[in-house]
Amino acid sequence: MNVQQLKTFVEVAHHGSFAEAARRLDMAPSAVSRAVAALEASLGARLLQRNTHRVSLSDAGAAYYEQVVLVLEALEQAADQARSASGEAQGVVRLTSTVAFGQSQVVPLLGELHALHPALELELHLADHVVDLVAERIDLAIRLGPPADTSLVGARLAPLHYRVCASPGYLQRQGQPAAPPALAGHTCLRFPKPGFRTQWAFRDTEGHVDVVDVHGWLVVSSAMALRRAALDGLGVAMLGHWLVDADIAAGRLVNLFPAYQVAAPDFGTAAWLLYPSRAYVPRRVRAVIDFLKARLTA
Repeated sequence: MNVQQLKTFVEVAHHGSFAEAARRLDMAPSAVSRAVAALEASLGARLLQRNTHRVSLSDAGAAYYEQVVLVLEALEQAADQARSASGEAQGVVRLTSTVAFGQSQVVPLLGELHALHPALELELHLADHVVDLVAERIDLAIRLGPPADTSLVGARLAPLHYRVCASPGYLQRQGQPAAPPALAGHTCLRFPKPGFRTQWAFRDTEGHVDVVDVHGWLVVSSAMALRRAALDGLGVAMLGHWLVDADIAAGRLVNLFPAYQVAAPDFGTAAWLLYPSRAYVPRRVRAVIDFLKARLTA
């Protein structure tokens, strides 16, 4: 049994594309085609149906695929247990996070992670869209909010806090709002996510909540770009504490309502560490889970 051929076949079948499998396996497309052809020849069966638009599994290929996936998982578990005898976590771990949270909170921890687990190789995928962990073969995800996908296992990390802030230049031109309802007269820089785009909520020390309708000419899909727009004086923004607290401390931005808790969808949200539900979590993945929980849990 040629394990590399099996892995190549599974990747082609999973993505329905020789080219995509080649990209993900870092192989030449011709090498992928040869590996699958060799596997089919050794079995004497056609596993994949090819046409100009897509590659699909034959009936024999579908049955074979289900069994091969289980075999590869068993081999991975056996290899992981063998490596564990050395006491070191080894192998590749794929982690995804939003761009802003990843840059500001995860990247500064990577040196310490490497020092603790030098045999680990980490692939960090930063994206502001929700990544399909199974389709993209991602081991772990940090999401800013509770898990919506019940097929994922979740661990709650640090609570999320937001600041409503603006640059000193903007406030000099437009004036500083005395209370949250005054934002109705200001240009608000908004994030195109439910809640963040239309209404911001403020809770005072006595627990009273004001929900304020916000308006403005600029909607930005990137938190990093939204921060840049706020620094450039384009308006008032609601941004995560992990992204703007250093700017506030340095005077580049002003926290307009420090006496209030601020939220868009709801209060008490947190970052979550999520991973696909599976019977066996490899040691290399467990090592990163334990590290991030220790460093990012309040």
